[in-house]
Amino acid sequence: MTSTTAKNWIALASAEHARRGRDEMTPGFMQVGHGKLAPLKRVQPGDRVAYYSPTRTLGAKDGFQSFVSIGIVQPGEPYAFDMGGFVPYRRNVKYLKAKEASILPLLDDFEFVENRSRWGYKFRFGLFTVSDHDMRLIAQAMGADVKLLLL
Repeated sequence: MTSTTAKNWIALASAEHARRGRDEMTPGFMQVGHGKLAPLKRVQPGDRVAYYSPTRTLGAKDGFQSFVSIGIVQPGEPYAFDMGGFVPYRRNVKYLKAKEASILPLLDDFEFVENRSRWGYKFRFGLFTVSDHDMRLIAQAMGADVKLLLL
């Protein structure tokens, strides 16, 4: 069931950074690839994004492996944001009410997982598209209102 021309994205960040994007401002924001602009240009208003966090904090090896936030990209272009010397690019995102959810129970049902023993391969890109089916699975696991995502 495909709804619109909107795309579904999985973005990668530590849980600490994904939570900051969800909670620090209204609306929330997304950053990818250590603040690079190019990946954000591929994301468009109305697209859906879910943040996957392999770790709780950047550089940790704690096996967190969970989805942290899910939302809809808002109108507007990517913009530079000065964080006191570090100036990453961001896009605004309206995050939905959702709980964090482990990726592990979903792996066998994802369409983007081509080889179960190498399921993490796609995450090395930091941002990639997934099907409506996969975004729906994530939303349901997180207890987010699927209707608000227009899936």
